[in-house]
Amino acid sequence: MLSATRYKMSRARMLHFLEELKADSSEVSSLCVPPGSSKANVEGLLETLVGLSNLPEDLVKYFVESATGGILFWGDQHRYLVIPPFPIAQEKVSATCEIEPLYSLLRQDFLLALVLVRLGAYGIGVCQGEKLISSKVGTGLVHARHRQGGSSSHRFERHRYKQMETFFTRVGVHAREQLEPYSRQFDYLIYGGARETILEFRKQVHFMQQFDKVTLDRLLDIREPKQSGLEEAVREAWSCRIIRWDEK
Repeated sequence: MLSATRYKMSRARMLHFLEELKADSSEVSSLCVPPGSSKANVEGLLETLVGLSNLPEDLVKYFVESATGGILFWGDQHRYLVIPPFPIAQEKVSATCEIEPLYSLLRQDFLLALVLVRLGAYGIGVCQGEKLISSKVGTGLVHARHRQGGSSSHRFERHRYKQMETFFTRVGVHAREQLEPYSRQFDYLIYGGARETILEFRKQVHFMQQFDKVTLDRLLDIREPKQSGLEEAVREAWSCRIIRWDEK
């Protein structure tokens, strides 16, 4: 029976890990699946890898639900699924340990836009690879939700909504200042914060809609969008998620 362990790995550590895996993996098969693959397609690809057995039941689900696809390395001693930070470009099945698709992906210095928004704080950054080349952080007043009922609660909520509108407008202005000079160059844009807040921000700030085609469907979990949070977001944006299976 297999037991799963989940963790994250930085860009540098992942590149080193891949090199070690390649050097110590004479009997490892590999599978690259791009995002958007159907369940039936993933199941078919897994069937083409002759000799694979004892696969986890939820393996197909991980591939199908990943916004960036996945890379599987599977053998007697090594069993890893890597969810990359950026989309895998093409489908590939190999009876050997094929690290090149992921290795090449992580070696590219993509130009990224990072937009972190939590009610009352924001951070906007542009990074080339892992180097932050432009950034702006700030705060704004948005009261917490009113928990009591009655007419006073309704007035408070209307006032709070106005505060949110003002805050989003302000963040939108700074987003334009930071992102517009690179607007035609971005490889990817990644949001960070609570999903509900991000959805409301994107709905109100029309400027952001021009980046929809390069926006990744993932959210960075950054609690405080200050400068240190923005630097953390850069590392998070480049991190791979790993699931490792070991025999119990």
